[in-house]
Amino acid sequence: MSNSNQLQFSPGVFGYPLFFVMVLWVVFWVETRFNINFNSFGIYPGKLEGLQGVIFSPFIHGSLEHLFNNSVPLFVLTAALFYFYNDIRWKVLCYGLLLTGLATWAIGRPSLHIGASGVVYMLVAFLFFKGIFSKQFQLTALALVVVFLYGGLLWYVFPVDPEISWEGHLSGFFVGLLFAFLFKGNPIENKKYEWEKESYNPENDPFLKQFDEDGNFIELAKETSATDGQQSIKELTADGTKKIIKIVYSIKKSTDTKTE
Repeated sequence: MSNSNQLQFSPGVFGYPLFFVMVLWVVFWVETRFNINFNSFGIYPGKLEGLQGVIFSPFIHGSLEHLFNNSVPLFVLTAALFYFYNDIRWKVLCYGLLLTGLATWAIGRPSLHIGASGVVYMLVAFLFFKGIFSKQFQLTALALVVVFLYGGLLWYVFPVDPEISWEGHLSGFFVGLLFAFLFKGNPIENKKYEWEKESYNPENDPFLKQFDEDGNFIELAKETSATDGQQSIKELTADGTKKIIKIVYSIKKSTDTKTE
């Protein structure tokens, strides 16, 4: 199994998601501290100038509650992406952010759309569907954890609240589903037992050698070397070399005669 197919923890698993979330908080702090409103940099569907929000809108939030509600799932889901899907993590995150923004611009209402919730929905959909499609127990377990924690978000892909950009949620959800299909391959190699490998030869299997053709157990004779009353025993010494101990058996005839 190659190292690229093994789960490996690195500082970036938490470092990059934390940095991503911290940028959101810094932007919000700048708005609050200097009384600046960055909402005009959001996505405005149908207008060319509204395309700037494809890049900027995930970093802009309308309130502290809005920011907090996106920060926690964004950190958790991005960290899961970076740990379990190390090889494609940047492609999923960057392309997902861009495609979610473009889809929101294409289907959204004529209003400013801001916030990182579209990226959150993209990550939820990708981690869930990719885990189910992989048929790999670790990724499937991750999918179940994701749906347990954030399954309730599904309701907000529908227009249940006019104040919420359900178009951004819906866009992110379908982009994540699309990525689950597009990114082929399993990031974690399934463990194969000896009998599952192509090089496996049943005739060389020490376990199967204990059975005959009819499946009956055969007790194999122990391999010992004994000649002329001598038996050799091989042992390993502390330095790894072999030491041979010979045990010599001798029979001596008795000349004493006893009568009763």
